[in-house]
Amino acid sequence: MSAVTAASARRRMVRMPGILKYSLIALFAVPWVGVPLWLMVVNSFKTQGEAAELSLALPGQWAIVENFSAVITQGNYLTGLRNSLLVAVPTIIVVLLLGSAAAWAYARTTSRSFQFFFYVTSLSILLPPAVIPTIYVLTTLQLDGSVAGYALMMMGTRMGLVVFLITGFVRSLPLELEEAAAIDGASRLRIFFSLMLPLLRPVLFVGGVLLVITVWNDFFFGVLLLKTSANATLPLTLYSFASASTTSLRWNLVFAHVIMTSLPLVITYLLAQRQVLAGLTEGGLKG
Repeated sequence: MSAVTAASARRRMVRMPGILKYSLIALFAVPWVGVPLWLMVVNSFKTQGEAAELSLALPGQWAIVENFSAVITQGNYLTGLRNSLLVAVPTIIVVLLLGSAAAWAYARTTSRSFQFFFYVTSLSILLPPAVIPTIYVLTTLQLDGSVAGYALMMMGTRMGLVVFLITGFVRSLPLELEEAAAIDGASRLRIFFSLMLPLLRPVLFVGGVLLVITVWNDFFFGVLLLKTSANATLPLTLYSFASASTTSLRWNLVFAHVIMTSLPLVITYLLAQRQVLAGLTEGGLKG
């Protein structure tokens, strides 16, 4: 009986550091994450007068339907959602497909010129994009101010991150799988689509989530490249909606717009959470 008691005591001692760690994380997250989140949500349910106080209290008068309806009707939300989807979906598909193909080539080659181009591509993560040449090129192509031109710019500026992320993952995969497929008569395209892409699925999920976050929330390049409200994405419609009042911010509507702008990202994360965590874990083990 004493041996069982001693074993259980040892198990409790082993679990204590983990419990302490998560307790400290919770104590840090509550004031820095939980309180601002609650402030945003609860004030999006209030009337304009109550929301102006920016308090954490529950609404004295609930205005959920009125606030979120105003965001849709007055905040140009549906137009922004359409444009954000027109930019984000093609960007994610093209960048993941072309980026994984480039990463496969970089990971499997021994050519110094290819290695040079890999470092140049990866360097784009650190260097800011050349805005003026980009605007000049888009103007020459008659795409300045259009959603298509903005999407092309996002594809180009996000390619380096995906190539860098996937190249390290490909290098950890055994080359024998590709050699066996080639011996069986598979072409390079067949090997890429039938063998490599399924193997890259975990890291593609991680790269896709990073792309969704960076593309969906981009504001700086949207202001420079999208000239009209008809082409505005959700961050731009939120900015226009928040700055429309000449007297004071309507915090209830601003917070409601922020929630609706973030909602697609939250849904995407909830749907892909398991795959993303698996990708991070598998990538860490392979690394």
